[in-house]
Amino acid sequence: SVEVAKRVNAKWMTVVPGHVDLRLHADYQTANVIESLKRAAEILEPHGLVIVLEPLNPRDHPGLFLKRIGQAYQICKAVDSPSCKILDDLYHQQITEGNLIPNIDAAWDEIAYFQIGDNPGRDEPTTGEINFANVFAHIRDNGFDGILGMEHGNSRPGRDGELAVISAYRSVDGR
Repeated sequence: SVEVAKRVNAKWMTVVPGHVDLRLHADYQTANVIESLKRAAEILEPHGLVIVLEPLNPRDHPGLFLKRIGQAYQICKAVDSPSCKILDDLYHQQITEGNLIPNIDAAWDEIAYFQIGDNPGRDEPTTGEINFANVFAHIRDNGFDGILGMEHGNSRPGRDGELAVISAYRSVDGR
């Protein structure tokens, strides 16, 4: 992974720890995930590479281990490395937890990356229930200088859809 990341000039590696093992208590699974990520972080840290843990909602991804931002926060704190951080996918977080801004604040020091997608539909901002103007203002006002990834579809096809995406981001930018 290190050599490939260097070759393509990547810094972030998204990690989803996998499915729950119903034969093993969640506490032991958490300990195993932490131990594995500590080893991975030791390899990545000298190269300035970062694992970003992405909790996925159980409605779209049933049976996965990592579901909540607080769970990812607990793991990152235990790994204790600048090479293990959180990817906060706001679409997934809205479905699983809601309360986006309080949850962002609670995990702030471990969030390295946000992904954008409105809910329902996982399309551009303004097509669902998330108030992206407030969320973007909050993370900007708190000094976030990481990545905002556009992981969503377009609510309309073709050029009209592309223009709708641009218009949506302009409307929620707040600057």
